[in-house]
Amino acid sequence: MSVELRTNWVALNTIVYREVRRFLRIWPQTLLPPAITMVLYFVIFGNLIGRQIGDMGGFTYMQYIVPGLIMMSVITNSYGNVVSSFFGSKFQRSIEELMVSPVSPHTILVGYVLGGVLRGLAVGVIVTILSMFFTDLQVHHLGVTVIVVLLTATIFSLLGFVNAVFARNFDDISIIPTFVLTPLTYLGGVFYSINLLPPFWQTVSLANPVLHMVNSFRYGILGVSDISIGTAITFMLVATAVLYLLCVRLLVSGRGMRA
Repeated sequence: MSVELRTNWVALNTIVYREVRRFLRIWPQTLLPPAITMVLYFVIFGNLIGRQIGDMGGFTYMQYIVPGLIMMSVITNSYGNVVSSFFGSKFQRSIEELMVSPVSPHTILVGYVLGGVLRGLAVGVIVTILSMFFTDLQVHHLGVTVIVVLLTATIFSLLGFVNAVFARNFDDISIIPTFVLTPLTYLGGVFYSINLLPPFWQTVSLANPVLHMVNSFRYGILGVSDISIGTAITFMLVATAVLYLLCVRLLVSGRGMRA
């Protein structure tokens, strides 16, 4: 193994270890709150409101919303981990030391993204386990389920990185989640099928990327979807590649690396 390859391998392991240790060390702030929030969703929307709604898509309302709620937790936590961690490194000026070190920009980016993906998956697993106390889940297509959840966590980790790069203060890292991410998630078919909407709004909803992620994951779990799975996965692959190249370019240029 060459010196350069060994250096980047050590750096990657160090960044990922630090990111995982970071969110595990403060688990009452990173893992517990989303678990409690999702339990409230299960109780209020699944049990109380779901009884009045009845079946949806051939499943009980609780079964129908569980995949969407799992995906919601993955999205918010993978995004939140990277945006807060990388901006924290900018704020403390520790990122400058990493930038001048003999470490590839790809290694830096992959390290932070893996940290976000692992936190998103950890919360997703916790929410999945909790959901089993409220309903029965059977994976319809394991391959689709794994691919979709990994791509979704990666995409939102990369988006969190972009947000962190352009953020100038701690208020800036909450603007996108509040005014963009939350509306897209709630309007992304988590709690309803777009087939319930008028034709015009069904068409408009297709422009929401979260809708494709939620429905693809729901297909993997339940076997039902409002959209084309092939189109959705292709979109996610393209989005991952484009965002990755953008993030690498931002790292190479050094733009926005000071808070």
